[in-house]
Amino acid sequence: MPTLVTAFFAGAIADRYDRGGLMRVINLIALVATAFAVADFVVRPSAPVPIPGPHGFYLPEWLLLTYPIWATIVVSSTLFRPAYNSSVPKFVEPKLLGRANGLIYSAAALTSAAATLIVGSLLTLAPTEYAFTVPFLLFFATQATLLMLDVDLSVTRTGRRRAVWSEAKEGFLYLGRRRELLELTIGALLVNFLAAVALVELGLYIGLWLGLAQGFWYGALVAASTLGVAVGFLVIPRVRFEPHAGRWVIALIGLMGLALLSLGLVRSIWLALPIMFVYGMMPGMVQTVLLSTIQATVPDAMMGRVFSADEVGSYALVPVGQSTGGLLTLAIGVQGTFLAAGGAICAAGLLMAATFGALRRLGYHPAEETLGEPPEGETAAPV
Repeated sequence: MPTLVTAFFAGAIADRYDRGGLMRVINLIALVATAFAVADFVVRPSAPVPIPGPHGFYLPEWLLLTYPIWATIVVSSTLFRPAYNSSVPKFVEPKLLGRANGLIYSAAALTSAAATLIVGSLLTLAPTEYAFTVPFLLFFATQATLLMLDVDLSVTRTGRRRAVWSEAKEGFLYLGRRRELLELTIGALLVNFLAAVALVELGLYIGLWLGLAQGFWYGALVAASTLGVAVGFLVIPRVRFEPHAGRWVIALIGLMGLALLSLGLVRSIWLALPIMFVYGMMPGMVQTVLLSTIQATVPDAMMGRVFSADEVGSYALVPVGQSTGGLLTLAIGVQGTFLAAGGAICAAGLLMAATFGALRRLGYHPAEETLGEPPEGETAAPV
């Protein structure tokens, strides 16, 4: 929910201020919030705090404190993303955007996979607070890198600033006028909802379906998925997806559904691990296609808002999907949830292939891309 609310105006902020300075401030907030999380788990204040619910229901104070701390970290990440993604074209010409995004995010995914394995091991072998040292060190390294960055990342604007809400609304209006991007967002909305239905129960999948209790295996499955994402980022630029970007997205969504479906059919961790790797490749590829297409065809002054509008549209139903996943698991069990979600994603891919004509035609030719900056309030023609 913090992601969803913040994404409404995150892009307007990214299009409003110098993106380099903005990223430094946002990352510093995340670094401080992570330090507070460590302190909360070390001190662990245990006073019971009554909350609404059955008579005598309460939560310990340390647990309640994790909610605003976690919300702060999530909000900072949501504010960071459009500023960062909109900065990449400042370094890279259009014909290299796919390769650049693939390399950047594959490195991030590999780091995340390694960190997930370390965190899973720490949760198994040490007190919980030790696990927070991993994100703290990563935020610290990011801050040091941003402070050393000496590049002008100011936004190219041609008009006066208006209210944040008014500027944020322009991103949604622009997305609505770009039918191919709108269809992509609608498809992502449906797929992310269905993926959340299953993956919110990944812990139960490991414990009840695979019969494993160690925290290490949860970390191993998440790491396998993240490693797949990294490989997906590296592979997709090599296939020259740009002229047929929309068709690639539809095909990858279908493969994502098949992977989730397969998880519901296996009972061995040694089969689940490679399936999770394959599953992770699909969103990595889709994200590279989406990032590169927006960066190549959307004006700089509008780019942050389009990224945010797409994020809102893509993830609006994720909280609903997570709640639905719990209810569905109660009704039909863990296996049924994975089979239902995977089958539904396959069906969604077929439906998109049959009805989303603008998405099927989505593509661009980077060697010919010469997108200029339109006057404030106008939009560039889609490629």
